Parts: sequence; C-alpha cells; structure tokens
Amino acid sequence: MNENLTADRETFVTHLECSITGERYEADQLHGLSRAGRPLLVRYDLDAVRAAISRDTIEARPTDLWRWRELLPVRETSNIVSLGEIETPLVPLTKSGGPNVLVKDEGRLPTGSFKARGLVMAVAMAKELGVTKIAMPTNGNAGAALAAYATRCGIETIVLCPDDTPEINVREIAMQGARVWRVNGLIDDCGAIVGKGASEGRWFDFSTLKEPYRIEGKKTMGLELAAQFGWKLPDAIFYPTGGGTGLIGMWKAFDELEQLGWIGSERPKMFAVQASGCAPIVRAFEAGEEHAERWEDASTVAAGIRVPKAVGDFLILRAVRESGGQAMAVGDPATLKAVEAAAKQDGLLLCPEGGATLAAYHQALNTGLVDEDDRVVLFNCATGLKYPMPEAPQALDRTRPIDFDAL
Repeated sequence: MNENLTADRETFVTHLECSITGERYEADQLHGLSRAGRPLLVRYDLDAVRAAISRDTIEARPTDLWRWRELLPVRETSNIVSLGEIETPLVPLTKSGGPNVLVKDEGRLPTGSFKARGLVMAVAMAKELGVTKIAMPTNGNAGAALAAYATRCGIETIVLCPDDTPEINVREIAMQGARVWRVNGLIDDCGAIVGKGASEGRWFDFSTLKEPYRIEGKKTMGLELAAQFGWKLPDAIFYPTGGGTGLIGMWKAFDELEQLGWIGSERPKMFAVQASGCAPIVRAFEAGEEHAERWEDASTVAAGIRVPKAVGDFLILRAVRESGGQAMAVGDPATLKAVEAAAKQDGLLLCPEGGATLAAYHQALNTGLVDEDDRVVLFNCATGLKYPMPEAPQALDRTRPIDFDAL
C-alpha cells in the first residue's frame, strides 16, 4: 500500500441513489438493492473533488488502484483492505489483433482476475459498515477474490458456485478461507439460495450489483484507461459481459471524469461481448428492449459470462446504446480460436472471456462497426493460467539417440 494512504481521510461521497428512480439514500449506512429492486449508485461532490485535487496530483501518485481515492467510497484508510492492486498494463496484440489493438490485462491483479477490483472495494465497505458474514454466488473468480479479501480482514464468507465451476476456482476459494459449496444449477440458482439466506438474516448478500460498491471498484478500469491514454479515451472498448458491473462502472467513471473537466465529451463505443450460448443482453439489444429476459439452458466455455439474467441489464444496455456501440455474441469455437491465436502469435495467454473479446473485435471489423485505424481496448478479465489448455504430450528419452532434426 502506498504512502498516500498513511493518514485517515474522508471521501467526497454525498449519497446513494436508485439507478432507475433516482430516489436518494443516505451514505454510511448498509444498503442492498433500492426499494425498486435496482442497483444503487454512489454519488460524489465532484465540485469539491475538483477543488481538492487536480489531474497533475493524480498523475504524480503511485499507479495503483488507490491513487483514485477521492473518487472512491471508503471513508477511513484503516478500513482499506489490500493485496496490492496495481494499475494493469495495456499490452499490444499486433499479430492476432491489429496495429491499434491493446489488451488491458486484468489477470495481473490479486487473485488473477478483474474481480479483485470490485471485491476489494465491496469488502472494505463491508468492513467499514460492520458486516461480519457475507455470502455470494460465483462462477469462480469473484468467489476467489471475495474469499481472499474477506479472509484478510476477518469477515466470514460462504460461497455457492454452479457444480461445473472449474475445479481450480473451487479449490482456490476454499484455500483462501471461504466455505464453498457446489450447487446443481447455474449462477442465478446459486443467487436465489444466497438471497433466501439473506432474507432470513443469516448473512449479507454480495451478489453482483446487489450491494453498491462493487461498481465503484470496477470503475477504476475506466479511470485507469483515461490516464493511460493521456486523458483522451480509446475509440472502442470490448468488454466480456455477464453481470456487466465493469461496463457500468467504466461508463460511470467517464461521466465523473467529464464533470471534473479531466476529459472531454467523447466516448468509446462500448461493445458488450457475450457467448452465443448465453446472450440475454444481445437479444434484448437487438429487440430494442430495456430489460433482458432470462436466458434458458445457458452454456459456454467462458464460464465468467455465463450469467442468464443480470440485475443491471438496463444499465448495460443504456451504456451500449448511448455510446453507439453494440451487444455482440461469439460462439465457443471462435472464442477458443482467438485464445490460441493470441497465445501462439502474440505470446499473451487470454482467458476464454478475453478470447471472446478478440473474436468479437474481428467480427466488428469485418462488419464495419470499427475500423483498423480505431484505437481499441480488449479486456482480458483473468489470467489464462486458471483455465484448461490443450495437452502437450511430446517427450524425449534421454537414454536413446536424440533426433535433433525432429526437435
């Protein structure tokens, strides 16, 4: 943790508001969804932020997640829980992508995924607000991040995951101190059990967007992009979209940065990338709907975006439409082909969800939604090391003559 966090501080949070009705809620109190059953958004006194700090101040700080503390909700630095949240790099993907394609490699974060951003913020706020027990449904990486941060600050954690969640994720969650249970269903089935337990007062529900602060952690992806691009945003962002917290958070970040006067009004086209075997946002986008119906029999190799129904569906759709972007579905064969291309041509091991964004970029390029000259950012949401890879069975017998030409 950097030297800027040595003293307690107050943030500039003024209140929370319902994302669909605008109803105001008090800050510094424990909240789940709004009375309308929708996510709550954290609001800041941006005039006061502007008076207190400048872009130059931000740029002079160490490049970690907490450099943005005036735009984050944790009041007291003593409540911050950290495992070393770095600013993730932008890695060129010139061969498998193109001359202007960059990957924001979120696999470099603690617990190996971008879920660390949202969960570090949500757990810090849970600690600040006195939560002692948390439950959450997960497809893997979010549960691992929750387990790590909650264990670090002494919060008891119960995690439910679909029974086909990758084994490495289940073991990772358990190893980092959570009680993890496999459920014979999908993530929303797990979420229903978590919700029932929460309604009985057994724990606090940490499902995606059912508490207000995961968005604020994911928002830092947009803040980082602005700084990394010299305060002029890229032309397009391809984001793997399940619950869509990061896409919603980035859109919020861009709005706050514009209000501060740190960026202009230009916005990237936001592409919400889903799997063709689970594409409720794509279906709603194409039908012109504001909400997405549950996707039945969801199936994809990209488990992180296998979310049949997202509580923030209207926020995702709103950001995509306002940006002039699109919701796109990618088949599993194209996803796996893209993962292989990035690894073998550019040396970057993407997770399946990251591979889906590369495949979606090529679809968008072929259909004229983006141009080769556009500056494009693809999000690789986790390290590819967590996922199955093809076998490499070749072996040498050192006791026999070596055929060096064959090598």
